[in-house]
Amino acid sequence: MKIATWNVNSLNVRLPHVLQWLKAEQPDVLGLQETKLIDDKFPHADFENLGYHTMCCGQKTYNGVAIASRKPLANAVRALPDFDDTQCRVLAGTIDGVRVINVYVPNGQTVGLEKYRYKLAWLDALRHWLQVELDEYPELAIVGDFNIAPEPRDVHDPAEWEGKVLFSEPERAAFRALLGLGLKDSFRLFEQPEGSFSWWDYRAGSFRRDRGLRIDHVLASDALAARCRSVAIDREPRGWERPSDHAPVMADFK
Repeated sequence: MKIATWNVNSLNVRLPHVLQWLKAEQPDVLGLQETKLIDDKFPHADFENLGYHTMCCGQKTYNGVAIASRKPLANAVRALPDFDDTQCRVLAGTIDGVRVINVYVPNGQTVGLEKYRYKLAWLDALRHWLQVELDEYPELAIVGDFNIAPEPRDVHDPAEWEGKVLFSEPERAAFRALLGLGLKDSFRLFEQPEGSFSWWDYRAGSFRRDRGLRIDHVLASDALAARCRSVAIDREPRGWERPSDHAPVMADFK
């Protein structure tokens, strides 16, 4: 089973990219973030033409998550339980016994301010819910844009980014707490090239200069991680015309 994630930064703009990539890579499951469109506007038919079922949780202009899968997803969840939040950031379903949770973690904007505190509270609520999900689904993958670079090797210049949003210690600690539930960062199960990033700012020629961060992840439960064969970041779409600022990440499980 191939499970992929991609923050597309507006599905209206990036739909041709997504369809092209699906045709070429043919994942079994693709989690999309920042779709930025309401559910009534979601292009289900375009995905159906490629043999994918789709499920979405969207809102106008901001946020929004969706899952495209080869088989219908069961037991859908569209929000963090017991967390009062109007933002569309969570979508989960089960396919062939594997629980797939797609998340768009809040950015946090500025360390110490309200949106940053919201991010940490959101991550804490996510951790509590994931414990329940892991108890029910031994084979579980949580994918998405986590807006956290876990380690210095996930940042082009750790000294420059230290203490800033996406790479502050409280955020990294929250990420480690997720792993502490019994999850593996699947990308780090394998030897990977130095400078492996999944996001590059649109500004200052960041992609051309390879000034990126690895903030898009596929985390797998111990049982699922044992079946992981490979994980890769596909940088190619980041170089296409009018690209998302993120690249897709795909993990292959036997």
